[in-house]
Amino acid sequence: MQRPARRCPDCDSPLETRSAAGSQELNRRHFLKAAGAATAAAAATAGAWPVWAEAAETSASASAPESLVKVLYDSLSEKQRKTMCFAWDYQDPKRGLLRTRVANNWHITNPDIISDFYTRDQQAIIRQIFEGIIQPDWHARIDQQLEDDAGGYGHDQNIAIFGTPGDGKYEFVMTGRHLTLRCDGNSADHVAFGGPLFYGHAGGGQFHEDAGHPGNVFWPQALEANKLFGMLDGKQQKLALAEKRPVEQQVGFRGKDKPLPGIPLTEMSSDQQEQVQKVLQKLIEPYRQSDRDEVLSCLKAQGGLDGCSLTFYKDGDIGGDKVWDCWRLEGPAFVWYFRGEPHVHVWVNVADDPSVATNA
Repeated sequence: MQRPARRCPDCDSPLETRSAAGSQELNRRHFLKAAGAATAAAAATAGAWPVWAEAAETSASASAPESLVKVLYDSLSEKQRKTMCFAWDYQDPKRGLLRTRVANNWHITNPDIISDFYTRDQQAIIRQIFEGIIQPDWHARIDQQLEDDAGGYGHDQNIAIFGTPGDGKYEFVMTGRHLTLRCDGNSADHVAFGGPLFYGHAGGGQFHEDAGHPGNVFWPQALEANKLFGMLDGKQQKLALAEKRPVEQQVGFRGKDKPLPGIPLTEMSSDQQEQVQKVLQKLIEPYRQSDRDEVLSCLKAQGGLDGCSLTFYKDGDIGGDKVWDCWRLEGPAFVWYFRGEPHVHVWVNVADDPSVATNA
């Protein structure tokens, strides 16, 4: 049974959409059942079982997803590799450096994860990689987002592998509507997450979400930022609030020489700066610890939060309630842009230096 693809004018574009062929039902129960066989295969091939077992219990291992990327790569047939494996610096004629491409709804390759293109063991390994990138207490929330936006995990998501796992630089990329995830084992120099990310959600499948974004798994991030806005005095709020939001895809780095919009975080009191830290922690919360650490390391290299600013936008205030749906935390080589109208789109681009090219 093939699930109908979820479409919306906000997220679709002729370049990025495509029909999903050959999908079949494969629910989470199957993944849990198949995971044992896939993990055993991982152990036999790469000696990864003890590492993955620990990660399943504690999420302490940064190497488990990368180990499984190699297991997946080694299991691929020649036909599969021709379809979804690329050179590290492969340039797509229309999309540029494909490895670092990011968009709100795109498909890096054609075959859906849950399709006859991949064996069931391969599908289970892919699921384990996916779960290894994300914090365990976020698995259900991301699954809910994918159910609302794409008909469920694996039914409208695709993967690619760049480089050769186990032999130099390599990166695993998963894409789909409201999703770009990466697993690079720190192969990509100077950038967090292996490159720009995108995440989003139309809560309950609503294209136009109501004020308060009921059911949206990412809205608590905006609520944390709005707590900070409420702590600002009148002069600070005036400095932080802008009339019109930028185009959402504009997440390239401004660098150190160009002024940042909004309120500089250095203009905030100690309690306000403490709340900024809480906002940042909320933003990186869904991801595994190694990726969180990488974000903080990149941020530190460009001056930390002292080099950043925060902007809230009047434009896009759903319901006119002055709970700002659109806002942006930005530094010289740091952009986390939360666009909450008509539904949530979040663009992430983080590096340790503004000169780093990320195709964002």
